Amino acid sequence: MKKIILVLIILFSILFNGYSFQETILNPSDYELDLPLLLIEDSEINIEIICNSPAAFKVLSETQSFVYINDESTPLNYEDGKAHINYTLNKNESQLRINVGELEFVEEINPIPLWMSIIPPLIAILLALVIREVISSLFIGIFSGVLIMGLYAEGPGSILFSFLKVVDTYVLKAINDVSHISVIIFSMTIAGVVSIISKNGGMRGVVNRLEPYAHNPRSGQLVIWFMGILIFFDDYANTLVVGNTMRPVADRLKISREKLAYIVDSTAAPVAAIAFITTWIGAELGYIASGIETISDISETPYSIFLNSLSYSFYPILTLSFMLILILKQKDFGPMYHAEKKARNRKSESENKEAIIHDQALSEFDAKEGVEEKSFNAVIPILVIILGAIAGMLYTGYDAAVWADNSIGFLHKLSTTIGQADSFVALLWSSFSGLIVAIILSMAQGILKLEEAVNTALHGFKTMIPAMSILVLAWSLAYVTEDMHTATFLKSLWSTSLSPIFIPAVVFIIAALVSFSTGSSWGTMAILYPLMLPASYQIAVESGMPHEEAIIIFYNVVSVILAGSVFGDHCSPISDTTILSSLASSCNHIDHVRTQLAYALTVGAVSIVFGSIPSAMGVPSYILFPVSIGILYGIVHIIGKRTV
Repeated sequence: MKKIILVLIILFSILFNGYSFQETILNPSDYELDLPLLLIEDSEINIEIICNSPAAFKVLSETQSFVYINDESTPLNYEDGKAHINYTLNKNESQLRINVGELEFVEEINPIPLWMSIIPPLIAILLALVIREVISSLFIGIFSGVLIMGLYAEGPGSILFSFLKVVDTYVLKAINDVSHISVIIFSMTIAGVVSIISKNGGMRGVVNRLEPYAHNPRSGQLVIWFMGILIFFDDYANTLVVGNTMRPVADRLKISREKLAYIVDSTAAPVAAIAFITTWIGAELGYIASGIETISDISETPYSIFLNSLSYSFYPILTLSFMLILILKQKDFGPMYHAEKKARNRKSESENKEAIIHDQALSEFDAKEGVEEKSFNAVIPILVIILGAIAGMLYTGYDAAVWADNSIGFLHKLSTTIGQADSFVALLWSSFSGLIVAIILSMAQGILKLEEAVNTALHGFKTMIPAMSILVLAWSLAYVTEDMHTATFLKSLWSTSLSPIFIPAVVFIIAALVSFSTGSSWGTMAILYPLMLPASYQIAVESGMPHEEAIIIFYNVVSVILAGSVFGDHCSPISDTTILSSLASSCNHIDHVRTQLAYALTVGAVSIVFGSIPSAMGVPSYILFPVSIGILYGIVHIIGKRTV
């Protein structure tokens, strides 16, 4: 009996061990390899091993912790019931041989060379330079990227589908995003408010309030400068309203048309670019949002990033300061000096009348005929927008624990609240409220009927369509560059050849060149923000900088893309705001460009040498701004000549 029991035990043991042994063997029929369709050299891909049954997954997860890819050991990760491998494709790899225990997978691959990832944005930039049209340039840039991905993944038969994929994948993806839709609605709503408060006489009323304070060339220029800052929420409204309204005043005070055009042009974009609530801010937040999507170390909201970047906005702030210095010292230099001296020596206003045909754009912001121009019709809606946005951000970002913490100061609590706020929601609430208030004010006074008010708002919406088209295509191009790892390519170039402290200066120059050649600040920001933000941060981090220093470079790049775009815009004869400034001021366009160029170049050089570069080295902005303003003051004092 004992022998029989012993035999049974031995047989059971053999059977059990044999079963267990069979269970630990990886059966090739139970597993499949899933490679991404898009493969790019020097970029990390996620390879998934598909298990055809729970039992197969159990065996794999219990027996294998690493794999060999082309004889190189790589960890095998398990997450959410899936087995996957993170692997960086090497250059010139045409085959992947993956060994997992007894399993072996061999896949022929054709990865896209990483250098080709620069082709889409490069085509967009070069085309914009050549044809000077941003929308079609962006579209062709997107198509080139989709075509490259299609040819490598699916072959020549993908050409038609690549063209269609521009719309059904990338443009649709750009639109199918809550934050993107918020930006579009906010920008168009602000434009609607601007249109209504112009039509109901509110904008002209604000201007009329300031006009009596202009007694001589100095005070007249101060009023024009102040009005340019006051109408901060839209650069087009700023240019057209201030230029048209103050032109007769400038003629009466013998201020040259060139100086009027310069002040109008150089307050419009700089103020609209850095103010908190403008028609620009929505697009800027959208561009910033698209640029930080791939930066896992940065969890701030786009609005918080924008606020932090203002500490490095040297060109816009120095431009406004430079104009004030020129006005207060009553000095000019270069071509502007000769224009001003000629105007001062003019005997009568009639000598300054020029045969300039006014574009239809000059009447877009005219008040309705017969309307009494009252400033409160503009002031109240604008205050609703400003205060509403602030209230909305405080409400959406409020955290009781933060405000109950007595260890931090009020400003820290406030900045934390704004940083945590849902800025898109706050801007939507405030802009919509401002629009409703503008309509109610217009109707209550009998200035506009409901239908007129709605049509006026819709006219404002239409003025934003070109800008919104650029924005949507910019988002689409950002997704293409993300898929093709363009930032990785730029990082590979810059990390070995360029010190991070020079990145802001280089980006400023690039932005200025693109903006100068295209005449579009928005187009420049659309191309460079999604490209340069992730690249600059990665370069800084991989050069050995800690996050605290790398984030300074990042904030600086956020500001210099905007600043460089505005600088190039000021120098460009094909810029929309430059052209509008000439028209609104009734100034010869070439004369405006020629006289403004010397001033823009002066401020641009100072902002790079005494602003962007030392700030990237860690010099505080509260030191650099006074130093830079002092340098500009010295330039005006030494080479400027009095015009009185």
